[in-house]
Amino acid sequence: MAIHETLSDVTARIIERSRDSRGRYLERIRAAGEAGPTRSRLSCGNLAHGFAACGLTDKSRLSDDVVPNLGIITAYNDMLSAHQPYERFPELIRDAAREVGAVAQVAGGVPAMCDGVTQGQTGMELSLFSRDVIAMSAAVGLSHQMFDAAVFLGICDKIVPGLMIAALSFGHLPTVFVPAGPMTSGLSNDEKAKTRQLYAEGKIGRAELLESESKSYHSPGTCTFYGTANSNQMLMEIMGLHLPGASFVNPNTPLRDALTKEAARRALSLSALGNAYAPVGEIIDEKAIVNGVVGLHATGGSTNHTMHLVAIAASAGIRLTWEDISDLSEVVPLIARIYPNGLADVNHFHAAGGMGYLIGELLSEGLLHEDVRTVAGSGLSSYTVEPKLDAEGNLTWEQAAKESADPKVLSTVREPFQPNGGLTVLDGNMGRAVIKVSAVKPDRRVIEAPARIFMSQEALQDAFKAGELSEDFVAVLPFQGPRACGMPELHKLTPSLGVLQDRGLKVALVTDGRMSGASGKVPAAIHVTPEAVDGGPIARIRDGDMIRVDSRTGRLEVLVDADEFAARTPLTADLSAHQTGLGRELFAAFRATAGPADQGAHVFGAFG
Repeated sequence: MAIHETLSDVTARIIERSRDSRGRYLERIRAAGEAGPTRSRLSCGNLAHGFAACGLTDKSRLSDDVVPNLGIITAYNDMLSAHQPYERFPELIRDAAREVGAVAQVAGGVPAMCDGVTQGQTGMELSLFSRDVIAMSAAVGLSHQMFDAAVFLGICDKIVPGLMIAALSFGHLPTVFVPAGPMTSGLSNDEKAKTRQLYAEGKIGRAELLESESKSYHSPGTCTFYGTANSNQMLMEIMGLHLPGASFVNPNTPLRDALTKEAARRALSLSALGNAYAPVGEIIDEKAIVNGVVGLHATGGSTNHTMHLVAIAASAGIRLTWEDISDLSEVVPLIARIYPNGLADVNHFHAAGGMGYLIGELLSEGLLHEDVRTVAGSGLSSYTVEPKLDAEGNLTWEQAAKESADPKVLSTVREPFQPNGGLTVLDGNMGRAVIKVSAVKPDRRVIEAPARIFMSQEALQDAFKAGELSEDFVAVLPFQGPRACGMPELHKLTPSLGVLQDRGLKVALVTDGRMSGASGKVPAAIHVTPEAVDGGPIARIRDGDMIRVDSRTGRLEVLVDADEFAARTPLTADLSAHQTGLGRELFAAFRATAGPADQGAHVFGAFG
């Protein structure tokens, strides 16, 4: 199947736009790769420090500098359910390395916060910036120059994007990302959401809510809804950095362990000491980035990646824009229904055919670049498979099903759930924003209603509890952007706004902040840029202004006389409460240098 014309055109313009920056990047990583294994350039004192804690066999191997050393960057902690399984992974990886005569060492750990714990709390203000902290922390681990390849252990929201930025900054190193897998299915996500709305309405108490949440989030593994964490896993596989079919195998199973050990062996086989050298900076090229965007649209993935993919691409010298993402959304149909875009969870998605089916279906219709490099070799067709264990317990791959096992969860390009990916860029006199409508009912995709200004999510929730929100409105939350308060997710607003929508009101959200990767049925124009703290138009909105959020035509407008609107003095906000306490003062430099959302919210000068 020939590549789709729009896919080809978007890729070509990204290549042209990135020509200089990508060229400089490749020149830098190729120079690093041509210099050879880095340990040979360490002094004896440096090297002795590097293997002082190793056993005799590993010490001997590292002394001779003839075998590869695999660096492990881990985001393990046992508070995150998704990351708790990583406790066992370093030993599995070390064993796998020794079996092939190599060495593996934990190069460093990175912070890993759980947005599920910090939702609606002050700690959420550190969340987005933790991505850049993770990137720098991982870079510190790799900076010891002891390693010939790397494996990255990370799953959740800002963690995988941060690890990707770090991996690409050491782009001469072969890299494999190693997932831990989702928890088994518990209470359905739909039932959980209904319970949250009942709690928001005061119809049940905290005990019932906590019981529901505990039945949903009940064991080690990734949360089963399709938010940013599981979107991360899809991206790593469709961009060729996971082993084929590895993303959604449950933790603490023989197949999961076999995949982890094989990931270590594969990373070692790609080092410059072998014959299949494949640096990550060469694998992640313009076509791989476009494949990631296609996967995001086809599965109804997280809006957070309209920032993260831009930042990841920039770290490889690739200039991806919101227009590229939006144009691809127009031609890539939604063919997966996973909560919040449907009732199924990621385990149901995996059982219906999973990534092997998805990639095969998109390839067959010319909606992915097949001619890419991956950690599994040349060509994305090698990912149209699923892993199995044979009778002796050996890891094998079988051809994935060519037909969905559950058409309600996985459909086809020719009979999609909707004709486009549902991620749209909005533009207008309020600035630019993104909106995800894959879970929004068609009759809610254009909202025109008076503005209600709230300076915090708590203010909106207080108004809801007081019964003050009884008419159609667009909730406008300014001063939630990166430079104001770190751009916290506003997912705690979802139950309240959902209740109002279910009562028949026309409601929408407009903010320079973020929603969760699990944002769903309420239309939300988010990531508005320029943000309010920089005097963006969102700071000129007043209560009662008519706002039009139109995802069909891609417009975000305040229906006010242009001269009057331009003459208004922007609102200001007392941001002092966001500057201190719970470590937030440590992030002052991040806030001061954070870029706009449409440029990936990068800390300027740090990467790319």
